[in-house]
Amino acid sequence: MKIVINGIHANLRFASAHMIPCHEFCGGIHGHSYHVDVVVEGERGGQFGFVADFKTVKGLVRKMCKELDHKLLIPENSKELEFKSKDPVEFSIGTKEYKIPREDCCLLPLPSTSAEDLAEYLAGKLFQALQDEGDIKSVEICVNEGIGQGAYSTKTGD
Repeated sequence: MKIVINGIHANLRFASAHMIPCHEFCGGIHGHSYHVDVVVEGERGGQFGFVADFKTVKGLVRKMCKELDHKLLIPENSKELEFKSKDPVEFSIGTKEYKIPREDCCLLPLPSTSAEDLAEYLAGKLFQALQDEGDIKSVEICVNEGIGQGAYSTKTGD
């Protein structure tokens, strides 16, 4: 069985800046008002026969969104970024140099901050966080960069 949470209606949102280095249109710093849709699949269980408690899932996702909200998302594992310092965050991409206060950044263990990589990251984090909640088979996350434009990732226990 699955539970589904629509990010727009459940207020699972964050607004962040990012860049996709070397991309023709998205290579410069720009931002999105993201929303996160969630699907949790598993067996019903516990006192109430829930797959997972909606309140618990929303609380976990809101916490993850808050960590990303109003930050510059920086992929620590990017091949294009050459870090000089992480406090303040100093890096270069080719001939472009950046220096940003650490508190304005969210360093992520990702190769990029694309919607695809953010979806994989959040799906993995939520799947791990829900392991004590019951018999969870999979977590699917869609990170939407706008209405009708997002990337899905599914994390399973394989």
